[in-house]
Amino acid sequence: MSEKAGQPVASGGMKKELTLFNFFTIGFGAIIGTGWVLLVGDWMVLGGGPVPAMIAFALGAVFLVPIGMCFGELTAAIPISGGIIEYVDRTFGRKLGFLTGWMLLLGNAPLCPWEAIAISTLLTDRFAEFPALAWLRSVRLYTILGADVYLWPTVIALCFAVLVIYLNFKGAGAAAKLSSFLTKALLAGMVLAMAISIATGSPSNALPVFSQVSEAAGGRSTGATSLLGGVVAVLVMTPFFYAGFDTIPQQAEEASANLDWKKFGLVPAIALLASGVFYLVCIYSFGSIIDWHEFVRASVPALAVLERINLFFYVAMLVIATLGPLGPMNSFFGASTRLMLAMGRKEMLPASFAQIDPASGAPKKANVVLAVLTLVGPFLGRNMLVPLTNVASLGFIFACTMAGFACLRLRRTEPELKRPYKVNGGRFGICCAIVAGLLIIALMVVPASPAALNGVEWAITIAWVVLGFALLLAFGRRGEGRASVGVAQGRQ
Repeated sequence: MSEKAGQPVASGGMKKELTLFNFFTIGFGAIIGTGWVLLVGDWMVLGGGPVPAMIAFALGAVFLVPIGMCFGELTAAIPISGGIIEYVDRTFGRKLGFLTGWMLLLGNAPLCPWEAIAISTLLTDRFAEFPALAWLRSVRLYTILGADVYLWPTVIALCFAVLVIYLNFKGAGAAAKLSSFLTKALLAGMVLAMAISIATGSPSNALPVFSQVSEAAGGRSTGATSLLGGVVAVLVMTPFFYAGFDTIPQQAEEASANLDWKKFGLVPAIALLASGVFYLVCIYSFGSIIDWHEFVRASVPALAVLERINLFFYVAMLVIATLGPLGPMNSFFGASTRLMLAMGRKEMLPASFAQIDPASGAPKKANVVLAVLTLVGPFLGRNMLVPLTNVASLGFIFACTMAGFACLRLRRTEPELKRPYKVNGGRFGICCAIVAGLLIIALMVVPASPAALNGVEWAITIAWVVLGFALLLAFGRRGEGRASVGVAQGRQ
């Protein structure tokens, strides 16, 4: 079948079993995670109240929707694993295609061990506070970068990570079932917060619309001096909390044979908008349960306020918060391994990365590499991966911007390419995606920006790029000049 037919190529051993709902839950689960429970108080302090935070998250979702639509158009037209590499390779060349995939890998792969650390942290800081679970902190292994690492939380976090790894080794279908379950758990958490807000809270608790805070937990304070400043302060960090919709296209090759590709094109944008609604409901709910100025005085206010209101609600939310990291871990694991698979097919990495397990249809070598990285995470302590947060955001938004450029250029270079779905607004919509991506990149690289990378983060980024091109130089020479290797191998 022609790669220009706008239909899924043969999977080269990969099982075709993912439905539209599976793709939605993969993206939604990757986006939401646990940040809404742990950091909702920080968002209010940073913005100067629940209202500025809500406006910022609404704008952030709208801002990124055109990028999601670009991914939708590209993936529906060229549905292969790790497609971002193919899109950029065929429009801007092999080196830029590799750089885009390599930067997106930087944006995705570190989040797997990061989520394992989040589980360990919740067990250490929250569950261990119950007298019956004090044993969780009974054996301290060591301290690394000021963070204590305890035996039992580490073991339990490893068990959760092993579950995700096991399901991904079984194939995309098994992993998608986990995403479906976790999506329902996250929605239950949102409904719980909303119900408590309605029953015990008041909209007046979210007022005034803007006010500075200087007595929040941990010495946090509001730096903004106006409503607009508060909105901007939160807006610049929303891309990190919306990162994850890009995991949807990376597994497109495993879509079910009867998938409606026109509808699929809308899934990344729908996942973004659904996540935006989720964030808005949660910010409002937690911001209106009690006066938000009092709310932000606790270290983890969302859990602290529920503990004060009702122990059952507190435990329920704590369990949901602990399950939350499994969603991003599962989604980013699948997306990262497919990126490595695509690089192996194009011989940008060793060809062994292109091997597919004949029984499960999963990429064998890529799964092993990422499994090792994920299992190392809980041993690193909560502070080890902090510098990777902004670095991962830069890698993510760089790849998203390149997807916009590739989408626009393909309209000119391959007008005959069958596109079951096209970006709403045509070239103007694509240009909006590019502008949005460039603005976010500027906010991260311009030194005067509040979201600019620091010296350590720049060092990590530069080292990652140098390592990538060293690997390309070492293993990628045979692949020079080969066009659409991933597609070609996919047909075999």
